[in-house]
Amino acid sequence: MREFDISPRRAFGQNFVVDPNTVRRMARLSGVGLGDHVIEIGAGLGSLTLALAETGATVRAVEVDHNLLPTLQRVVAEARAGAGSATVEIIEGDARTLDWCTTLSGADRWIMVANLPYNLATPLVLDLLRDADSIKSMVVMVQREAGERLAAPAGRPGRGIPSVVVESYGSARVMAAVPATVFYPRPKVSSVIVRIDRGDSRLAVDQRDRLERLVRAGFGKRRKMLRKSLSGFVDQDGFDRARIDPTARPEVLTFDQWRCLAAESS
Repeated sequence: MREFDISPRRAFGQNFVVDPNTVRRMARLSGVGLGDHVIEIGAGLGSLTLALAETGATVRAVEVDHNLLPTLQRVVAEARAGAGSATVEIIEGDARTLDWCTTLSGADRWIMVANLPYNLATPLVLDLLRDADSIKSMVVMVQREAGERLAAPAGRPGRGIPSVVVESYGSARVMAAVPATVFYPRPKVSSVIVRIDRGDSRLAVDQRDRLERLVRAGFGKRRKMLRKSLSGFVDQDGFDRARIDPTARPEVLTFDQWRCLAAESS
């Protein structure tokens, strides 16, 4: 950073990982290796990129900050020269607006491994679950609160819209805690590594849209009972057929219960 006169940019939510053990741990938890295709979002200065390349996987690294590209390209070039087998392609672009069909061309199966900016993590994960079905699993480092929301089972405080939507595509679990000390600049919050695995399609597109609409209504008024928050979506007969207690709160429902309610919604 001193050599290239780089400073972290708050606009991009940049907190660089400065601990090599952390990025190698992420690579290990992702399970990637020779023959795998990895998409990394927010490559930054290339620390995680190198850890992924060390596994023998083919890495496609996305970075939005033009100021970081010369450093990232040099880091990758030095890795190629040193190892001779590192396969890394750098793409300059904003993950929120990329054409993912083009970005993920060349392979039918991808694994996403990324240290995601806190303000981008949850919407990006949900967008990629919806729009990039060739990404079969994700291992992401995110703010602890966001990670717990992505993976929270029924009945846990973090249960909300993200956790139910994720369950409509597959499963999620928190793999490891990450202290703030491994980042520069040091954030005020701790992080976690979350793994999301895409399963067989559990819902058709129209069913998923209906489910998400219902879940957003329910958690939009999460302090209210379901009969209040879902008024206009599900009547008493619908609750009865779905075998759901209308006085329940949204966070106690399992995915299957939400699916049953969605089938009864208008």
